[in-house]
Amino acid sequence: MSTRREFITLLGGAAAAWPLAARAQQAAIPVVGLLDATSLPHAGIAPLLRGLSETGYVEGRNVAIEYRWAEGKYDRLPALAADLVRHQVNVIAACVTSAPGLAAKAATSTIPIVFQTGGDPVKDGLVASMNRPGGNVTGVSRLAVTIAPKRLELLRELSPKATVIGLLVNPTNPRSELVVQQIEEAVRALGLRLHVLKVSTEGELDSVFASLVQLGVGALLIAQEPSYFRWREQIIALAARHGIPTTYGQREYVAAGGLMSYDASVADSFRQVGVYVGRILKGEKPADLPVMQPTTFELVLNLKTAKALGLEIPEKLLALADEVIE
Repeated sequence: MSTRREFITLLGGAAAAWPLAARAQQAAIPVVGLLDATSLPHAGIAPLLRGLSETGYVEGRNVAIEYRWAEGKYDRLPALAADLVRHQVNVIAACVTSAPGLAAKAATSTIPIVFQTGGDPVKDGLVASMNRPGGNVTGVSRLAVTIAPKRLELLRELSPKATVIGLLVNPTNPRSELVVQQIEEAVRALGLRLHVLKVSTEGELDSVFASLVQLGVGALLIAQEPSYFRWREQIIALAARHGIPTTYGQREYVAAGGLMSYDASVADSFRQVGVYVGRILKGEKPADLPVMQPTTFELVLNLKTAKALGLEIPEKLLALADEVIE
């Protein structure tokens, strides 16, 4: 009888211990904090999750993700980063421009940070060098800022008669100053004139595009800006309405009716962020992971839009294009 009581006691103890063990296992699941300059889930999230899965991590199964969206309001980033630090996440993925990465870096010197930016992470102050990032920060750069002059060169080939160039930037984006500086230098080298147009809210777009005609702007560059991507359909429609050849930084603009884009793959940069986050969760150190850089850039052209603008795309550009949308 005593043996039976001991067995029942042992069984009951094991049953009571099981939920505790299950909870402990659940608590051990690593948590990734996603700090994003944009709003709501966007096209970059799926490739980021795909990159995580390549290292064996699947959201909801063996990794959890805390999402924090700045909704294009850069002044919200420090508080959002501090909130992730308070939640003691294991890694912070700071995406879309250098601003989230800088906010996360200011909030913690111990939690690993993986950034995704179109800027120069050394000039922006994210890392000490590309090959040896140092500290708790590494990531992926598309180098979109550094290729802005190349975008101007391609636009010039498409619109050789344009002597006045417009540049649309968001003055609240910390990276805008560098973009303006680089385009100003490139414009001067080509003997052209530049008008910098500042737009930080969607309601300003109509009046700014109307002013382009008065300023004599013959071609327009749209800076890489998260909020502009959300407003892309309106921007594309306004460029068409005013008949202004316009170049963009992402393929999605051209797929939606924009004229031309030139950039590294945004989706692949997010995938690489996911891979780095997974490798860090497995024990690698950010300081040992060099900043990933693109090796190829994509030129995408829209023939239908070019025809509507009365432009004939040179054979040279057509031959260079990675994709031609008809």
